[in-house]
Amino acid sequence: MKSLLRQHRYALAVTLRRLISQPISSLTNLFVIALALSLPLLGASLLISVEPVARQVSVTPELTIFLKIDAPSTAAEQLAKRIRSEHDHQVSGVRVIPKDRALKDLRENPAWEQALKVLPSNPLPDAVVVGFTSGEDLASRANELARVWRTWPNVDLVQLDSAWVQRLEALLRFGKVGLILLALSVMLVVLATVFNTVRMQALSQREEIGVARLVGATEGFVRRPFLYLGALTCTLAALIGIGIARFALVPLNDALASLARSYDAEFALTLPSIPILILAVLSVACLGALSARWSVERNTRF
Repeated sequence: MKSLLRQHRYALAVTLRRLISQPISSLTNLFVIALALSLPLLGASLLISVEPVARQVSVTPELTIFLKIDAPSTAAEQLAKRIRSEHDHQVSGVRVIPKDRALKDLRENPAWEQALKVLPSNPLPDAVVVGFTSGEDLASRANELARVWRTWPNVDLVQLDSAWVQRLEALLRFGKVGLILLALSVMLVVLATVFNTVRMQALSQREEIGVARLVGATEGFVRRPFLYLGALTCTLAALIGIGIARFALVPLNDALASLARSYDAEFALTLPSIPILILAVLSVACLGALSARWSVERNTRF
């Protein structure tokens, strides 16, 4: 056990010595990887910060149920009560709009005031407005509920802005897919950078590796410093990338503050939580170690 720990300590010391011996190359690799990693961090910050803003500007989709003109006066309340009891987990709110109140609101609009004066009676029906809970497949859930409610007694028309719901879902889906593609692109950049760094290190120390093998060094002993090189480089780059992303959020939040105030909303981009950032750093370190292992296996066979 002590021998294994001593070997790992020696490999880590060799890795640090190699990084310090080539400061320009090491810093260049660190900042290339860090800049690449900061991009998906900023994208994740945007997606995480959009959700509370969406709640503040009331983008929850709604469906309107219009009752028949000759429906009983209590039909709207009964319908709202039935929706709450049978679909409580799928709806975020149900409100009744009596036809008398709807007519009064229209009369307060100058565009409708003159036209409504010539009508002998109220032509508007009672209505029930239903809001949906957030989640996946909003459009399909809303369409299914609209199909069911059209068959209920006293229901004349169910109006659903399904196109708007679909556009909202498509926009969110586009953001998630774009972030995944960006993360995959960054992963390729990390793999290529670490692979090339380890390759250059292995080729530059060709003679040293050959002598070590002649005196009985195992493959694990020869390759271990390169694995540390990949893992340590990616760990440092991930930490620098988090710092870059945090620094970049300052001017972005300053620019967005005035825009958010114009909509009476509070909007600020924030980085993912600490556990997520720690998981990201560990994932990038593992990715660097795997890339280094792949490179060293291909470039130390001489």
